[in-house]
Amino acid sequence: MTTLSEIYQQYAPDVYRFALGLCGDPAWAEDLTSETFVRALVSPNPIRTETVKAYLFTIIRNLYLQAWHKTKRQTPLDEMLPDAHPGPEHLAAQNDEYRTVLAGLQTLSEPERAALLMRARDEFPYEDIATALGISLAAAKVKVHRARLKMAAFVKRDEGTLP
Repeated sequence: MTTLSEIYQQYAPDVYRFALGLCGDPAWAEDLTSETFVRALVSPNPIRTETVKAYLFTIIRNLYLQAWHKTKRQTPLDEMLPDAHPGPEHLAAQNDEYRTVLAGLQTLSEPERAALLMRARDEFPYEDIATALGISLAAAKVKVHRARLKMAAFVKRDEGTLP
């Protein structure tokens, strides 16, 4: 039997990367990751080890959607307030390629973004993507394909604007 600690150690980096890809904000991604594992811990249903990653990704996607719906009416804080303690995520975000990919991901619709992240980064089978998104297998393949085309066009367009 796998413990939650073992599940956390194995899947936390993947869950964090998925969260970061969904929301584009390192701090929010950390919060989503933490909340995902809390929800998994207090779940009355046992975690099946053969589907644990898809289960965690489904939790994090639902948490993201709930938070997004709540925050879309809020006004962001002024960017002029500096972060006194930049972390490693902040330093990594300064990389142009990293920022371009994150910006490109944010141009995709949420289902396309989720499908692309599951397939490209985490190599989910299309069947699992379809299940996590609640769509057909064919629709999952189409979402991934269209998301890849949009990302390629975004990166190409962004490279054209570089000095």
